[in-house]
Amino acid sequence: MDQPLRAPLEIEFDYTRSLGPVLSQFMTGLKNRRILGARGADGRVHAPPFEYDPVSAEPPGELTEIGSEGTVVSWSWMPEPLEGQPLGGPFAWALIRLDGADTAMLHAVDAGPGMGPEIGRAAVMRTGLRVRARWAASRVGSIRDIACFEPCDSSAPVTGEPDDGDEAQVGMTVTPVRLHYEHTASPGESAYLRGLADRRLLGQRCGVCGRVYVPPRGTCPVDGVPTREEVELPETGTVTTFCVVNVAYPGQRVAPPYVAAAVLLDGADIAFQHLILGCEPGEVRMGLRVRAVWGDAGTISHFAPAGEPDAPYESYARCL
Repeated sequence: MDQPLRAPLEIEFDYTRSLGPVLSQFMTGLKNRRILGARGADGRVHAPPFEYDPVSAEPPGELTEIGSEGTVVSWSWMPEPLEGQPLGGPFAWALIRLDGADTAMLHAVDAGPGMGPEIGRAAVMRTGLRVRARWAASRVGSIRDIACFEPCDSSAPVTGEPDDGDEAQVGMTVTPVRLHYEHTASPGESAYLRGLADRRLLGQRCGVCGRVYVPPRGTCPVDGVPTREEVELPETGTVTTFCVVNVAYPGQRVAPPYVAAAVLLDGADIAFQHLILGCEPGEVRMGLRVRAVWGDAGTISHFAPAGEPDAPYESYARCL
């Protein structure tokens, strides 16, 4: 039996969020080395501040400044930091209750390279440890303006100097999101991908209901039984639904506008999404008959109009 296929995959994008009136003040404060909290209806001070009071559901009033030192409430050690984490060496993730606050803030604590008592400075990491904020040298209005926290008795200097009162409100925050992982294809998916390399479209049929799934799922979602019968499908199909993409984004390979559509291959019982090219976006419609256009390395570049009469609605209505 062929081994399942494996491949490293990477997802990367910038997550952009509008901060709103409360978090905008909080991030602006961080840019100026100030930590702000919000007092709730029950008298407790929340840091970071809430956008809506958990007791009254009302937005907070004027935010209050709290201390940049605090106490570790609980923590977990990170012996081997991952890409994108705050520190390059071993550190602790900790819940820190800042002075003047009644809730805890999650942040990194630089307590040294390890945890054993024989490793010196690392032995100080504990619940109840007093810590202070180590500010980033360059601050932009982000939670990472606090580079990390460090023990208050640490000899390491606090980095960065206060800005000259830059009170320009920070209205947006951009957080890079990156995910690296290795995907292992299922046996059915592996067979499908190997078929593509030979320019063959392979699906699997359920032995109970007779539905044909492409790409294969391995198990029929209707009957819950394995789909072991392999079915080769033609490279023609029908557009069931579609949308016109007009918004550009970094890394986009096809210039907008273009069409992303659900294509129901002839003989299949489920549609899959693909590009429709070879015609103007305004010419794409439900029922349009299309044919696969093959690219390099055994891939379908896109689907293009097949030049056939449109499929009647009744032929694909159950697959919408």
